Amino acid sequence: MGGFIVSFLVGVICVVLGISNRRGNISSLHSYHRNRVTEEDRIPFGKLVGLGMIIVGVGIMVLSVLSAVSVYTEQEFYLWIGNGILVVSLIVGLGLSFYAMKKYNKGIF
Repeated sequence: MGGFIVSFLVGVICVVLGISNRRGNISSLHSYHRNRVTEEDRIPFGKLVGLGMIIVGVGIMVLSVLSAVSVYTEQEFYLWIGNGILVVSLIVGLGLSFYAMKKYNKGIF
């Protein structure tokens, strides 16, 4: 039971950080990204990276809930659905974040 709660809380933290980034507070990002983004690009960069974080966080939370449902109902297909949702959310969320880094930082690293 504890594992489901911990993973759900990790998802909540990702969503909260994503909301903070979408509001223009990119202080949770690495200093490299903060320093390379110009002041006028700070808001659009934060919005894209924040949206990516929110999508990843929601995917983690959905997987956590569906994993718990899978254990308690003994139906494995809930776990398969949760894993599929997590994979899609990771691809989309990280894709948005990397796109924002490439566009506004002129590189990921």
